[in-house]
Amino acid sequence: MKRIALLLALVCVALRVQAETLHLYTWADYISPEVVLKFENQHGCKVVIDTFDSNESMFAKFKAGATGYDLVFPTAYMIQVMHSQGMLADLDHKLIPNLPNIDTAVLSKVKDQAMAHSVPYTLAYACIAVRKDKMKAQPADATWALFDRAALAGRMTLLDDMRESIGAALKSLGHSINTRDEAQLTAARDVLIRWKKNIARFDNEGYKSGIDSAEFLLVHGYSGDLFQVQMENPKVEILIPREGVTLGCDAMVIPKTAKQPALAHAFINFVLDPAIAAENMEWMGYYCPNKPALAKVSPDFLKNPAVTIPAELQAKCEVIEDLGPDLVKYTKVWDQVKAAR
Repeated sequence: MKRIALLLALVCVALRVQAETLHLYTWADYISPEVVLKFENQHGCKVVIDTFDSNESMFAKFKAGATGYDLVFPTAYMIQVMHSQGMLADLDHKLIPNLPNIDTAVLSKVKDQAMAHSVPYTLAYACIAVRKDKMKAQPADATWALFDRAALAGRMTLLDDMRESIGAALKSLGHSINTRDEAQLTAARDVLIRWKKNIARFDNEGYKSGIDSAEFLLVHGYSGDLFQVQMENPKVEILIPREGVTLGCDAMVIPKTAKQPALAHAFINFVLDPAIAAENMEWMGYYCPNKPALAKVSPDFLKNPAVTIPAELQAKCEVIEDLGPDLVKYTKVWDQVKAAR
């Protein structure tokens, strides 16, 4: 009987540990460790974070049957796809009393304006950064055409992300990042193949340490990542190309397969608290569309080009959209770029 009692006790402990663990699936360096620790202490739980490096790789994992995540942080266009395929749970707004903190101006830019299954987390964009101390002979101009500089060959990187890099090439030509026009996509393909001859590689992670160490002198990267590097190394200069950039609204969603939906709702509400959102924002370097939180961050933070796009460029920037069946046109272009030598 003692052995049975011990086994039952161990089972109960295992179940309790499982019940107190929240599994997040998100981008690297996307939540302040201090914020996570505060949530763990407040809710008596453990938070486990796994990371992905592109929306497409995250989606592929779910298509393959991944069921271990309670809260995921995709970009708006991918959320449309996930919702259309029945992957996302409806949100219980009663469990998220901080929802009114979300800026309605940002909600107007996304499909799920009622926040039925997603809550905006950040507004981000892919821009460029240079080592300004190494560019004195040829000062960097804020343009995508920098990737044509043969003098920088082997010292540059582009994001290993189909929509971001094709989007950069399209912008360099004055086209929309969401174009369906095959002639425009072919022209963008040719630009990317030309740039590919100059870059060291397509990269989603190493560019951060590379620009910091001056292994790379010009990188295409995510605004918050580059903000974090710049905070440690002021020789890194962030530039917003004058042709415009891709905008992404990342949001928090709960998969239908989540084992801890109540705890996931609690986490969403926690990071929407103005003080927590401000702390999280300044740590990760991304703009959070939380109106009361913006009053709690430093003015210098909001002036940084990694956080706020200059007003004169905002009209040239576009939100990445779900292309539906036309996405195959981009996949074809990306395959051709990757295969080119």
